[in-house]
Amino acid sequence: MKILNILTFASLFLTTLTYGQGEALFKAKCNTCHMVDKNSTGPLLKGVKTKWTDAGEGELIYDWVKNSPKLIAGGKSKMALAIKDFSGSEMPPQQASNEEIDQILDYIDNYTPPVTTPGVTNPGEEKEVKVVPNYKENLKIMYALGGLMLVLLLAIILMSNSILTFVKSDVFKKKLREQENMNKILVLLISIGALCIPGYSYGMSVVPEETVQENLPWLLVTRTDLYVVIAIDIVLLLVVIYLRGLFNDFYYMVYPRKVKATKTRQKRAAKILTDAVPVEEENSILMDHEYDGIRELDNNLPPWWVWGFYLTIFFAFAYILYYHVFNGNNQETEYKISVLRAQKEIDAYLKDAAMNVDETNVTLLTEPEGIAAGKPLFEANCTACHKDGSGDIGPNLTDNYWLYGNDIKDVFGTIKNGTPNGMPEHASKLNPVQLQQVASYVLSLKYKPGKEPQGKEYPKK
Repeated sequence: MKILNILTFASLFLTTLTYGQGEALFKAKCNTCHMVDKNSTGPLLKGVKTKWTDAGEGELIYDWVKNSPKLIAGGKSKMALAIKDFSGSEMPPQQASNEEIDQILDYIDNYTPPVTTPGVTNPGEEKEVKVVPNYKENLKIMYALGGLMLVLLLAIILMSNSILTFVKSDVFKKKLREQENMNKILVLLISIGALCIPGYSYGMSVVPEETVQENLPWLLVTRTDLYVVIAIDIVLLLVVIYLRGLFNDFYYMVYPRKVKATKTRQKRAAKILTDAVPVEEENSILMDHEYDGIRELDNNLPPWWVWGFYLTIFFAFAYILYYHVFNGNNQETEYKISVLRAQKEIDAYLKDAAMNVDETNVTLLTEPEGIAAGKPLFEANCTACHKDGSGDIGPNLTDNYWLYGNDIKDVFGTIKNGTPNGMPEHASKLNPVQLQQVASYVLSLKYKPGKEPQGKEYPKK
Protein backbone atom coordinates (compact mmCIF):
# COMPACT_ATOMS: atom_id res chain seq x y z
CA MET A 1 0.00 0.00 0.00
CA LYS A 2 2.82 2.39 0.89
CA ILE A 3 4.57 1.59 -2.40
CA LEU A 4 1.34 2.36 -4.31
CA ASN A 5 1.01 5.74 -2.55
CA ILE A 6 4.62 6.58 -3.32
CA LEU A 7 4.18 5.70 -6.98
CA THR A 8 0.97 7.75 -7.18
CA PHE A 9 2.67 10.76 -5.60
CA ALA A 10 5.69 10.41 -7.92
CA SER A 11 3.37 10.22 -10.93
CA LEU A 12 1.51 13.36 -9.91
CA PHE A 13 4.78 15.18 -9.27
CA LEU A 14 6.19 14.26 -12.69
CA THR A 15 2.92 15.26 -14.41
CA THR A 16 2.97 18.67 -12.71
CA LEU A 17 6.63 19.18 -13.58
CA THR A 18 6.04 18.22 -17.24
CA TYR A 19 3.00 20.51 -17.42
CA GLY A 20 5.04 23.45 -16.14
CA GLN A 21 7.86 22.81 -18.65
CA GLY A 22 5.34 22.43 -21.47
CA GLU A 23 3.71 25.76 -20.60
CA ALA A 24 7.07 27.53 -20.72
CA LEU A 25 7.95 25.92 -24.07
CA PHE A 26 4.54 26.78 -25.52
CA LYS A 27 4.89 30.45 -24.54
CA ALA A 28 8.42 30.59 -25.94
CA LYS A 29 7.81 28.82 -29.29
CA CYS A 30 4.08 28.79 -30.12
CA ASN A 31 2.25 31.58 -28.31
CA THR A 32 3.09 34.24 -30.91
CA CYS A 33 0.84 32.68 -33.57
CA HIS A 34 -1.24 30.08 -31.70
CA MET A 35 -3.74 30.00 -28.88
CA VAL A 36 -4.82 26.81 -27.15
CA ASP A 37 -8.58 27.27 -27.14
CA LYS A 38 -9.30 29.52 -30.18
CA ASN A 39 -8.02 30.39 -33.63
CA SER A 40 -5.42 33.10 -34.08
CA THR A 41 -2.81 33.45 -36.85
CA GLY A 42 -2.60 29.68 -36.63
CA PRO A 43 -5.46 27.27 -35.78
CA LEU A 44 -6.44 26.43 -32.21
CA LEU A 45 -4.33 23.62 -30.77
CA LYS A 46 -6.72 21.97 -28.33
CA GLY A 47 -6.92 18.27 -29.30
CA VAL A 48 -4.33 18.59 -32.10
CA LYS A 49 -2.42 15.47 -31.01
CA THR A 50 -5.61 13.36 -31.12
CA LYS A 51 -6.46 14.66 -34.61
CA TRP A 52 -3.08 13.69 -36.05
CA THR A 53 -3.18 10.30 -34.29
CA ASP A 54 -6.70 9.55 -35.57
CA ALA A 55 -5.52 10.42 -39.07
CA GLY A 56 -2.75 7.82 -38.73
CA GLU A 57 -0.03 10.48 -38.73
CA GLY A 58 0.85 10.63 -35.03
CA GLU A 59 4.58 10.45 -35.73
CA LEU A 60 4.48 13.09 -38.47
CA ILE A 61 3.36 15.78 -36.02
CA TYR A 62 7.00 16.03 -34.87
CA ASP A 63 8.12 16.69 -38.46
CA TRP A 64 5.36 19.28 -38.80
CA VAL A 65 6.55 21.25 -35.77
CA LYS A 66 10.24 20.99 -36.67
CA ASN A 67 9.90 21.93 -40.38
CA SER A 68 6.38 22.35 -41.75
CA PRO A 69 7.43 23.70 -45.23
CA LYS A 70 9.49 20.53 -45.84
CA LEU A 71 6.60 18.26 -44.76
CA ILE A 72 4.17 20.13 -47.03
CA ALA A 73 6.61 19.97 -49.96
CA GLY A 74 7.00 16.17 -49.47
CA GLY A 75 3.23 15.72 -50.01
CA LYS A 76 2.99 12.61 -47.82
CA SER A 77 1.00 14.21 -44.96
CA LYS A 78 -2.72 14.78 -45.50
CA MET A 79 -2.97 16.79 -42.26
CA ALA A 80 -0.18 19.14 -43.37
CA LEU A 81 -1.81 19.69 -46.76
CA ALA A 82 -5.21 20.31 -45.11
CA ILE A 83 -4.01 23.16 -42.90
CA LYS A 84 -1.32 24.72 -45.09
CA ASP A 85 -3.76 27.38 -46.39
CA PHE A 86 -5.20 28.28 -42.98
CA SER A 87 -3.14 31.48 -42.86
CA GLY A 88 -1.38 33.59 -45.42
CA SER A 89 1.95 32.95 -43.72
CA GLU A 90 3.93 29.74 -43.33
CA MET A 91 4.73 28.21 -39.97
CA PRO A 92 8.46 28.79 -39.36
CA PRO A 93 10.68 25.80 -38.44
CA GLN A 94 11.10 25.29 -34.69
CA GLN A 95 14.21 24.12 -32.89
CA ALA A 96 12.68 21.51 -30.57
CA SER A 97 13.32 17.88 -29.66
CA ASN A 98 10.63 15.17 -29.68
CA GLU A 99 10.63 15.24 -25.88
CA GLU A 100 10.02 19.00 -25.83
CA ILE A 101 7.22 18.65 -28.40
CA ASP A 102 5.61 15.96 -26.20
CA GLN A 103 5.76 18.34 -23.26
CA ILE A 104 4.08 21.07 -25.33
CA LEU A 105 1.36 18.66 -26.50
CA ASP A 106 0.76 17.44 -22.92
CA TYR A 107 0.35 21.05 -21.81
CA ILE A 108 -2.14 21.67 -24.63
CA ASP A 109 -4.17 18.53 -23.83
CA ASN A 110 -4.35 19.38 -20.11
CA TYR A 111 -4.87 23.10 -20.57
CA THR A 112 -7.64 24.72 -18.52
CA PRO A 113 -8.51 28.42 -18.85
CA PRO A 114 -7.50 30.49 -15.81
CA VAL A 115 -10.36 31.15 -13.41
CA THR A 116 -10.63 34.60 -11.94
CA THR A 117 -12.23 34.58 -8.51
CA PRO A 118 -13.95 37.89 -7.57
CA GLY A 119 -12.17 39.60 -4.73
CA VAL A 120 -8.97 37.52 -5.08
CA THR A 121 -5.87 39.40 -6.14
CA ASN A 122 -3.92 37.76 -8.98
CA PRO A 123 -0.19 37.14 -8.48
CA GLY A 124 1.81 40.24 -9.30
CA GLU A 125 -1.22 42.49 -9.07
CA GLU A 126 -0.97 45.27 -6.52
CA LYS A 127 -3.29 44.92 -3.62
CA GLU A 128 -5.71 47.76 -3.06
CA VAL A 129 -4.96 49.75 0.06
CA LYS A 130 -8.07 50.15 2.14
CA VAL A 131 -8.22 52.21 5.29
CA VAL A 132 -10.66 50.40 7.59
CA PRO A 133 -12.04 52.32 10.59
CA ASN A 134 -10.97 50.98 13.97
CA TYR A 135 -14.48 50.49 15.32
CA LYS A 136 -13.33 49.21 18.70
CA GLU A 137 -11.17 52.26 19.43
CA ASN A 138 -13.86 54.59 18.06
CA LEU A 139 -16.40 53.01 20.39
CA LYS A 140 -14.12 53.62 23.40
CA ILE A 141 -13.81 57.28 22.43
CA MET A 142 -17.58 57.43 21.99
CA TYR A 143 -18.03 56.15 25.54
CA ALA A 144 -15.74 58.92 26.85
CA LEU A 145 -17.54 61.60 24.86
CA GLY A 146 -20.88 60.20 25.97
CA GLY A 147 -19.74 60.40 29.61
CA LEU A 148 -18.73 64.03 29.10
CA MET A 149 -22.11 64.69 27.52
CA LEU A 150 -23.88 63.28 30.59
CA VAL A 151 -21.77 65.47 32.88
CA LEU A 152 -22.63 68.58 30.86
CA LEU A 153 -26.33 67.68 30.81
CA LEU A 154 -26.24 67.20 34.57
CA ALA A 155 -24.56 70.60 34.97
CA ILE A 156 -27.23 72.20 32.77
CA ILE A 157 -30.01 70.63 34.85
CA LEU A 158 -28.43 71.77 38.14
CA MET A 159 -27.85 75.33 36.90
CA SER A 160 -31.36 75.53 35.49
CA ASN A 161 -32.84 74.45 38.82
CA SER A 162 -30.62 76.93 40.65
CA ILE A 163 -31.74 79.75 38.36
CA LEU A 164 -35.41 78.81 38.77
CA THR A 165 -35.05 78.60 42.55
CA PHE A 166 -33.30 81.97 42.65
CA VAL A 167 -35.89 83.63 40.39
CA LYS A 168 -38.75 82.34 42.56
CA SER A 169 -37.21 83.77 45.72
CA ASP A 170 -38.86 86.80 47.35
CA VAL A 171 -35.57 88.73 47.37
CA PHE A 172 -35.25 88.49 43.59
CA LYS A 173 -38.90 89.39 42.98
CA LYS A 174 -38.56 92.46 45.18
CA LYS A 175 -35.39 93.55 43.44
CA LEU A 176 -36.98 92.92 40.04
CA ARG A 177 -39.93 95.15 40.93
CA GLU A 178 -37.58 97.88 42.06
CA GLN A 179 -35.52 97.82 38.85
CA GLU A 180 -38.41 96.95 36.49
CA ASN A 181 -35.92 95.04 34.39
CA MET A 182 -38.17 93.28 31.92
CA ASN A 183 -35.34 92.38 29.51
CA LYS A 184 -33.83 90.04 32.06
CA ILE A 185 -37.04 88.19 32.69
CA LEU A 186 -37.60 87.80 28.94
CA VAL A 187 -34.12 86.31 28.54
CA LEU A 188 -34.83 84.01 31.45
CA LEU A 189 -38.11 82.78 30.00
CA ILE A 190 -36.53 82.14 26.60
CA SER A 191 -33.61 80.28 28.17
CA ILE A 192 -35.77 78.08 30.40
CA GLY A 193 -38.12 77.39 27.50
CA ALA A 194 -35.24 76.35 25.31
CA LEU A 195 -34.10 73.91 27.96
CA CYS A 196 -37.54 72.32 28.04
CA ILE A 197 -37.50 71.61 24.30
CA PRO A 198 -36.70 67.97 23.54
CA GLY A 199 -33.00 67.45 22.84
CA TYR A 200 -31.21 66.18 19.83
CA SER A 201 -31.80 62.94 17.99
CA TYR A 202 -28.90 61.29 16.27
CA GLY A 203 -28.66 57.74 14.95
CA MET A 204 -25.53 55.69 14.48
CA SER A 205 -24.96 52.37 12.79
CA VAL A 206 -26.12 49.49 14.95
CA VAL A 207 -25.02 46.22 13.41
CA PRO A 208 -28.03 44.07 12.40
CA GLU A 209 -27.91 40.53 13.75
CA GLU A 210 -27.84 39.00 10.29
CA THR A 211 -24.76 41.03 9.26
CA VAL A 212 -22.71 40.75 12.44
CA GLN A 213 -19.08 40.00 11.63
CA GLU A 214 -16.50 38.43 13.87
CA ASN A 215 -14.74 40.76 16.34
CA LEU A 216 -16.89 43.79 15.47
CA PRO A 217 -18.45 45.80 18.34
CA TRP A 218 -22.22 46.13 18.72
CA LEU A 219 -22.11 49.77 17.51
CA LEU A 220 -20.10 50.83 14.45
CA VAL A 221 -18.77 54.29 15.22
CA THR A 222 -17.03 56.18 12.40
CA ARG A 223 -14.96 59.36 12.57
CA THR A 224 -17.99 61.33 11.35
CA ASP A 225 -20.01 60.05 14.32
CA LEU A 226 -17.26 61.15 16.70
CA TYR A 227 -17.10 64.61 15.14
CA VAL A 228 -20.87 65.00 15.54
CA VAL A 229 -20.77 63.98 19.21
CA ILE A 230 -17.83 66.34 19.84
CA ALA A 231 -19.86 69.15 18.26
CA ILE A 232 -22.80 68.32 20.53
CA ASP A 233 -20.51 68.36 23.58
CA ILE A 234 -19.19 71.77 22.55
CA VAL A 235 -22.75 73.12 22.20
CA LEU A 236 -23.64 71.75 25.64
CA LEU A 237 -20.50 73.34 27.08
CA LEU A 238 -21.52 76.69 25.61
CA VAL A 239 -24.97 76.27 27.19
CA VAL A 240 -23.32 75.64 30.56
CA ILE A 241 -21.21 78.79 30.15
CA TYR A 242 -24.26 80.80 29.15
CA LEU A 243 -26.31 79.59 32.14
CA ARG A 244 -23.42 80.39 34.47
CA GLY A 245 -23.28 83.95 33.10
CA LEU A 246 -27.06 84.25 33.37
CA PHE A 247 -27.00 83.11 36.99
CA ASN A 248 -24.24 85.64 37.79
CA ASP A 249 -26.26 88.43 36.17
CA PHE A 250 -29.30 87.60 38.29
CA TYR A 251 -27.19 87.27 41.41
CA TYR A 252 -25.52 90.64 40.96
CA MET A 253 -28.92 92.23 40.33
CA VAL A 254 -29.79 91.40 43.92
CA TYR A 255 -26.31 91.68 45.42
CA PRO A 256 -24.47 94.31 43.35
CA ARG A 257 -20.71 94.48 43.30
CA LYS A 258 -18.84 97.33 44.88
CA VAL A 259 -17.94 98.57 41.42
CA LYS A 260 -20.92 98.51 39.12
CA ALA A 261 -20.18 97.94 35.46
CA THR A 262 -21.01 100.75 33.04
CA LYS A 263 -23.74 100.23 30.48
CA THR A 264 -22.06 101.88 27.55
CA ARG A 265 -21.17 99.61 24.63
CA GLN A 266 -17.57 100.73 24.57
CA LYS A 267 -16.96 99.99 28.24
CA ARG A 268 -18.97 96.79 27.95
CA ALA A 269 -16.57 95.53 25.25
CA ALA A 270 -13.58 96.50 27.38
CA LYS A 271 -15.15 94.68 30.32
CA ILE A 272 -15.56 91.49 28.28
CA LEU A 273 -12.00 91.60 26.93
CA THR A 274 -10.06 92.75 30.00
CA ASP A 275 -12.44 92.76 33.01
CA ALA A 276 -10.47 95.80 34.19
CA VAL A 277 -11.84 98.38 36.65
CA PRO A 278 -12.09 101.99 35.33
CA VAL A 279 -9.25 104.26 36.41
CA GLU A 280 -11.54 106.53 38.43
CA GLU A 281 -12.72 103.52 40.48
CA GLU A 282 -9.38 101.83 41.11
CA ASN A 283 -9.46 102.83 44.81
CA SER A 284 -12.00 100.07 45.35
CA ILE A 285 -9.55 97.31 44.37
CA LEU A 286 -6.38 98.61 46.05
CA MET A 287 -4.67 95.93 48.11
CA ASP A 288 -3.48 96.56 51.69
CA HIS A 289 0.27 96.10 51.24
CA GLU A 290 2.45 99.02 50.14
CA TYR A 291 6.10 99.53 49.13
CA ASP A 292 7.66 102.97 48.64
CA GLY A 293 4.19 104.43 48.26
CA ILE A 294 3.29 101.93 45.57
CA ARG A 295 0.15 99.86 46.11
CA GLU A 296 -1.03 96.88 44.05
CA LEU A 297 -4.36 96.68 42.25
CA ASP A 298 -6.38 93.48 42.61
CA ASN A 299 -7.49 93.27 38.96
CA ASN A 300 -9.08 90.11 37.62
CA LEU A 301 -7.34 88.13 34.92
CA PRO A 302 -8.64 88.95 31.39
CA PRO A 303 -11.60 86.68 30.58
CA TRP A 304 -10.12 85.70 27.19
CA TRP A 305 -6.97 84.49 28.96
CA VAL A 306 -8.96 82.59 31.61
CA TRP A 307 -11.08 80.78 29.03
CA GLY A 308 -8.00 80.11 26.93
CA PHE A 309 -6.41 78.52 29.98
CA TYR A 310 -9.51 76.38 30.56
CA LEU A 311 -9.41 75.37 26.89
CA THR A 312 -5.80 74.17 27.22
CA ILE A 313 -6.82 72.01 30.18
CA PHE A 314 -9.71 70.55 28.20
CA PHE A 315 -7.43 70.00 25.19
CA ALA A 316 -4.80 68.28 27.34
CA PHE A 317 -7.46 66.00 28.80
CA ALA A 318 -8.81 65.12 25.34
CA TYR A 319 -5.26 64.67 24.00
CA ILE A 320 -4.30 62.21 26.73
CA LEU A 321 -7.50 60.22 26.24
CA TYR A 322 -7.20 60.07 22.46
CA TYR A 323 -3.49 59.34 22.03
CA HIS A 324 -2.49 57.58 25.27
CA VAL A 325 -5.67 55.85 26.45
CA PHE A 326 -7.44 54.95 23.20
CA ASN A 327 -4.25 54.79 21.05
CA GLY A 328 -5.53 57.16 18.37
CA ASN A 329 -3.67 57.71 15.10
CA ASN A 330 -0.67 59.97 15.59
CA GLN A 331 0.62 62.45 13.02
CA GLU A 332 2.91 59.91 11.37
CA THR A 333 0.07 57.39 10.94
CA GLU A 334 -2.30 60.04 9.62
CA TYR A 335 0.40 61.16 7.17
CA LYS A 336 0.95 57.61 5.90
CA ILE A 337 -2.79 57.08 5.48
CA SER A 338 -3.08 60.35 3.56
CA VAL A 339 -0.14 59.41 1.33
CA LEU A 340 -1.65 55.98 0.60
CA ARG A 341 -5.01 57.52 -0.28
CA ALA A 342 -3.40 60.15 -2.51
CA GLN A 343 -1.17 57.59 -4.22
CA LYS A 344 -4.16 55.36 -4.85
CA GLU A 345 -5.99 58.26 -6.51
CA ILE A 346 -2.90 59.17 -8.56
CA ASP A 347 -2.37 55.58 -9.71
CA ALA A 348 -6.04 55.24 -10.69
CA TYR A 349 -5.91 58.50 -12.63
CA LEU A 350 -2.68 57.61 -14.42
CA LYS A 351 -3.94 54.14 -15.21
CA ASP A 352 -7.18 55.46 -16.68
CA ALA A 353 -5.35 58.18 -18.61
CA ALA A 354 -2.73 55.77 -19.95
CA MET A 355 -5.22 53.10 -21.01
CA ASN A 356 -7.14 55.60 -23.15
CA VAL A 357 -4.49 55.29 -25.87
CA ASP A 358 -5.87 54.26 -29.29
CA GLU A 359 -5.22 54.80 -32.99
CA THR A 360 -6.55 58.37 -32.85
CA ASN A 361 -4.41 59.78 -30.06
CA VAL A 362 -1.31 57.56 -29.77
CA THR A 363 2.00 59.43 -29.75
CA LEU A 364 5.54 58.30 -30.51
CA LEU A 365 7.55 57.56 -27.37
CA THR A 366 11.04 59.08 -27.54
CA GLU A 367 12.17 58.62 -23.94
CA PRO A 368 14.69 55.77 -23.43
CA GLU A 369 12.46 54.25 -20.75
CA GLY A 370 9.47 53.88 -23.06
CA ILE A 371 11.51 52.43 -25.94
CA ALA A 372 13.35 50.06 -23.59
CA ALA A 373 10.00 48.80 -22.29
CA GLY A 374 8.96 47.94 -25.86
CA LYS A 375 12.03 45.79 -26.58
CA PRO A 376 11.13 42.71 -24.45
CA LEU A 377 7.55 42.90 -25.70
CA PHE A 378 8.83 42.87 -29.30
CA GLU A 379 11.11 39.92 -28.56
CA ALA A 380 8.29 37.94 -26.97
CA ASN A 381 5.63 38.59 -29.62
CA CYS A 382 7.26 39.61 -32.92
CA THR A 383 10.61 37.86 -33.43
CA ALA A 384 8.99 34.62 -34.66
CA CYS A 385 7.97 36.42 -37.87
CA HIS A 386 10.26 39.46 -37.99
CA LYS A 387 13.43 38.12 -36.26
CA ASP A 388 15.41 41.11 -34.98
CA GLY A 389 13.40 43.46 -37.23
CA SER A 390 15.14 42.48 -40.47
CA GLY A 391 12.19 40.27 -41.45
CA ASP A 392 11.55 36.57 -42.08
CA ILE A 393 7.94 35.48 -42.58
CA GLY A 394 6.95 39.08 -42.00
CA PRO A 395 8.50 42.09 -43.75
CA ASN A 396 11.66 43.98 -42.81
CA LEU A 397 10.73 46.60 -40.19
CA THR A 398 13.97 48.58 -40.40
CA ASP A 399 13.90 49.81 -44.01
CA ASN A 400 11.82 52.65 -45.49
CA TYR A 401 9.22 50.38 -47.13
CA TRP A 402 5.91 49.84 -45.35
CA LEU A 403 2.77 47.94 -46.31
CA TYR A 404 0.42 49.93 -44.07
CA GLY A 405 2.23 53.21 -43.37
CA ASN A 406 5.06 54.26 -41.06
CA ASP A 407 3.24 56.78 -38.89
CA ILE A 408 2.96 55.84 -35.21
CA LYS A 409 -0.83 55.66 -35.59
CA ASP A 410 -0.49 53.27 -38.56
CA VAL A 411 2.01 51.00 -36.81
CA PHE A 412 -0.03 51.03 -33.60
CA GLY A 413 -3.20 50.04 -35.49
CA THR A 414 -1.40 47.28 -37.41
CA ILE A 415 -0.03 45.70 -34.23
CA LYS A 416 -3.32 46.10 -32.42
CA ASN A 417 -5.75 44.79 -35.07
CA GLY A 418 -3.51 42.58 -37.26
CA THR A 419 -3.72 42.40 -41.07
CA PRO A 420 -5.41 40.15 -43.68
CA ASN A 421 -1.97 38.84 -44.77
CA GLY A 422 -1.51 36.75 -41.63
CA MET A 423 -0.35 39.32 -39.07
CA PRO A 424 -2.20 38.36 -35.85
CA GLU A 425 -3.95 40.89 -33.67
CA HIS A 426 -2.28 41.70 -30.36
CA ALA A 427 -5.06 43.64 -28.66
CA SER A 428 -5.97 40.50 -26.68
CA LYS A 429 -2.36 40.02 -25.52
CA LEU A 430 -1.11 43.56 -24.88
CA ASN A 431 -2.75 46.55 -23.24
CA PRO A 432 -2.81 49.96 -25.02
CA VAL A 433 0.32 51.19 -23.24
CA GLN A 434 2.27 48.08 -24.24
CA LEU A 435 1.05 48.43 -27.84
CA GLN A 436 2.35 52.01 -27.86
CA GLN A 437 5.70 50.86 -26.47
CA VAL A 438 6.11 48.13 -29.11
CA ALA A 439 5.14 50.49 -31.94
CA SER A 440 7.61 53.11 -30.71
CA TYR A 441 10.35 50.48 -30.40
CA VAL A 442 9.73 49.30 -33.99
CA LEU A 443 10.01 52.86 -35.31
CA SER A 444 13.26 53.33 -33.37
CA LEU A 445 15.03 50.38 -35.05
CA LYS A 446 18.09 51.18 -37.18
CA TYR A 447 18.35 49.71 -40.67
CA LYS A 448 19.38 46.06 -40.88
CA PRO A 449 19.78 44.15 -44.17
CA GLY A 450 17.32 41.32 -44.48
CA LYS A 451 14.16 40.49 -46.35
CA GLU A 452 13.57 42.33 -49.65
CA PRO A 453 11.53 45.54 -49.42
CA GLN A 454 7.74 45.24 -49.38
CA GLY A 455 5.12 47.94 -49.78
CA LYS A 456 5.51 51.64 -50.44
CA GLU A 457 8.62 53.67 -49.68
CA TYR A 458 8.22 56.37 -47.03
CA PRO A 459 10.82 58.94 -46.01
CA LYS A 460 12.54 58.07 -42.74
CA LYS A 461 11.16 60.14 -39.86
